[in-house]
Amino acid sequence: MSTSHAPPTPSRPDMSGISKNGADRPPPPELVPIVPLSTRRTRAPRWLRRTSGPLLLLALWQLLSSTGVLTPDILASPGTIARVGGNLVADGSLPNAMGVSLQRVAVGLLLGTLVGTGLALVSGLFRVGEDLVDASVQMLRTVPFVGLIPLFIIWFGIGEAPKIAIITLGVSFPLYLNVYAGIRGVDSQLIEAGESLGLSRWGLVRHVVLPGALPGAMTGLRYSLGIAWLALVFAEQINADAGIGFLMVQARDFLRTDVIVVCLIVYAFLGLLADFIVRSLERLLLQWRPTFTGR
Repeated sequence: MSTSHAPPTPSRPDMSGISKNGADRPPPPELVPIVPLSTRRTRAPRWLRRTSGPLLLLALWQLLSSTGVLTPDILASPGTIARVGGNLVADGSLPNAMGVSLQRVAVGLLLGTLVGTGLALVSGLFRVGEDLVDASVQMLRTVPFVGLIPLFIIWFGIGEAPKIAIITLGVSFPLYLNVYAGIRGVDSQLIEAGESLGLSRWGLVRHVVLPGALPGAMTGLRYSLGIAWLALVFAEQINADAGIGFLMVQARDFLRTDVIVVCLIVYAFLGLLADFIVRSLERLLLQWRPTFTGR
């Protein structure tokens, strides 16, 4: 009589020690956020890093002046520069000169912006405008605007007109080049998308072309501001009776290197302030364009 053997039943693990709600289960592994290497390093504040270079240069300047390497007739010490600058501010000559120079730059920058941007719009938006305008602008751009000062004196006299004209001419070309390049750099697929949505020609210009050209326009404005201050230095040599350049001419005649350095510092400060204003305006107007800011 044969006996049948049932297959062995697999043993089950003992689950008595684990509750139904899983309270005795081991905790899940803790997630550790991944931090880029660039943010792991301890860094000094950015304002300290940005000011360290000028402060080191100032300390080197003071050291060379104190040791006699730089004599006062070559370059005055920082302490002398600060004292002379305070005297010029106290007697009102430096604030008045700054006001006159700022007015000249403002008028020249305004006129140059209108001329450069207007020509760029005509040349960038219309092929006929490009044929009529671009070649002439490119030829004039290669002529050093400083070399036109004698002609401006003959045409406009020795008053304010030639000074503003030289600033206007210097400002116009960087704006023209950058605005024109910004317009022609707009993606053609965006134009096709706007046309498929039924935008008119003016709608395309307003909603597609001009926003796309705005980054180039802001870059051109920054270049133009730098050239405006450079042109002002030359313009205020034209029989000026006021302005920062006038103070520099007087200081040159009397061999006052301290006053010359004060005027140069004022030029640099005003240029830096103008560039800061344009950069702030750029961040405000171009919030829609994320860019790489360095690591």
